[in-house]
Formats: sequence, C-alpha cells, structure tokens
Amino acid sequence: MLGLKLPTDPRWTDIAQKNIEEILIDHAYCEQKAASSAISLIIQYPEKAKLVDTLTEIVAEEWSHFERVLAELKKRGLQLGHARRDVYVTELLKLERKGGDADWRLLDKLLVCAIIEARSCERFRLLSQEISDTELRKFYYELMVSEAGHYTTFVDLAKEYRPAEEVRQRLNELLEAEAKIIADMSIRGDRVH
Repeated sequence: MLGLKLPTDPRWTDIAQKNIEEILIDHAYCEQKAASSAISLIIQYPEKAKLVDTLTEIVAEEWSHFERVLAELKKRGLQLGHARRDVYVTELLKLERKGGDADWRLLDKLLVCAIIEARSCERFRLLSQEISDTELRKFYYELMVSEAGHYTTFVDLAKEYRPAEEVRQRLNELLEAEAKIIADMSIRGDRVH
C-alpha cells in the first residue's frame, strides 16, 4: 500500500484493539506532531510559495484530526496524558541527509513525511477493517482516506522542487530503509507506529 515494502504484522491489529485507549492517546500525539512538522517546514522554507500554501492546508487538517481524536478520548472518559517517544519516527528522521544542497534536505523531509503518512494510512486501514467498535471503524476509515491524500501531497510537493525520477529513486531508497526499521521493531500494540 502506497509503496510500503513491508506490511504491518497482522498481530498488530489484535494487540491494538485490546489497547485501543493507548492507541487513541498515541494517535492524538501523532496528529499533533504531523501538524507541528508541517509548520516547521513552512518556517524553514518560507520562500517556497507552493509548499507554504499546501502545508498550511495540511496543518489545518492535521489539527482537526487532533481535535477529533481528543473528542474520541473524551467520549470514552479518557485524558490525553503525556506524549510518548515515537521510535519509528526517530529512526526515519535519521535517514534525512543533513548537509549539502538545501533542496536535497527538503526532498528528504518531504519524503519522510510521506512515508509516515503511508504507514499511518496502512494502520488506519487495518483498524477500519478489523476492530469491533463500529464507530471507530468508520472514524479510522475516514482518517485512512485523508492520510493517503497526505502521502500523495508530500510526494507531489517533492516533485515541485526536484526532478520526478530523483524523487522516485530517493523515495524507493527511503521505503527500503523504512521496511528495515519496521522489521527490526517489536510489535507495539499501544502505538500507531
């Protein structure tokens, strides 16, 4: 799905369903971090008008997702709690090139964002198909569709600033590395990633 090289272990959904409260809390923070990441890119690259316009829309959408997850928590009598370290994202961020050309660094940042959206989309699809709570199934289906759109948006933005073939090649490299990260991680049913 969306180019991912390694699907989520099927056991994740069963574990996640048993820990849905923890999934919701982690999910809220994932949405908050997605909005923050888009804001950070706007701040780092204010001269790129297309990026600013596009990511401004994503910030608003991610923040609305954050608010929707908070509403789901509230319905269940749960509180947000503290943020958790996201090992998956931390490992992906290590793949970004740090020196050299600013457009290469931007390419990596956009593609890492795309990959995070792809993995979230895949996991939301699993939740929308497998969990017993029918309200959450619908909720996660809607968010799955949105995450797929965000994946495409980030890849398309990358193509605005780098040649399409270079984007395709680098995305493939990063997806291969992401598969290794997923393979090396233990199954965490209390986390989205």
